[in-house]
Amino acid sequence: MPQRSILARIERLDPERDHLEIVRLSSTYEFPFDMTRALEFALFRTYAVPSISALLDRTGEFRRAAQKRYDDTAILVSLMTEEGYDSPQGRTALRNMNRQHGRYAIANDDFLYVLSTFVFEPARWMEQFGWRPMHPNEKLALFHLWREIARRMNIHAVPDDYAVFERFNRSYELGHFRYAETNRRVGTATVELFLGWFLPRPLFALGAPFIYALLDEPLLQAFGFPGPPAWMRALVRGALRLRAALVRGLPERRTPVFHAHIPHRSYPRGYRLEDVGPRPPPP
Repeated sequence: MPQRSILARIERLDPERDHLEIVRLSSTYEFPFDMTRALEFALFRTYAVPSISALLDRTGEFRRAAQKRYDDTAILVSLMTEEGYDSPQGRTALRNMNRQHGRYAIANDDFLYVLSTFVFEPARWMEQFGWRPMHPNEKLALFHLWREIARRMNIHAVPDDYAVFERFNRSYELGHFRYAETNRRVGTATVELFLGWFLPRPLFALGAPFIYALLDEPLLQAFGFPGPPAWMRALVRGALRLRAALVRGLPERRTPVFHAHIPHRSYPRGYRLEDVGPRPPPP
């Protein structure tokens, strides 16, 4: 593998004190593609919880504006992690997110679980499909970053130990993943959103199994999605591992990818931060 100066920098930094710098290096230089995919599929895990999917289904956002909701979440999260949660844009993004969540009664454990997916799913994705596994400093940096964001979102009882929080994540899934119609509706809307980036609607039925191939059995059951054929699961996962092998041999990235500032489908001419977030439903 070529010499990696970014990884060497990450290894020298302290994951608690320097968590913002480590996450920036990791997400904008080392894993810009994989971090985005990891967080996209982390969303599926949150939608497999009936109390979460029921709230999302009730708002109607997935029926009215699934793309905008996706883009809004991507922008707000990227501003907090890339610009910094205490930067002017990061503080505005936090206020925006708190205002959105403040409109609903959301259980603290549901908040905690969603937070935990942002901590643990990137490392799990990299283990399977990344060009390298995440360094322990990168894992701990994500943990400390999201603990700081949780504090600013008034989310309580975040464990102060990485392993304890991961046990909570696993235990919560065992206790809360189960089938519900709202899971299916929100999950289907998300599958169709992803497919719409590449395929016309008449081909969605052909494309959906390729997404199902990246979902584990508890997720498939919670959504009521059919399991894909074994050959398709092997094909999709093999293609991602082939991509990882090719990236592993490339020279180190020299230009960062800042996800908060790349073009978004809902904002082709750019966005004003005050417009990022749900719009009131039509009368």
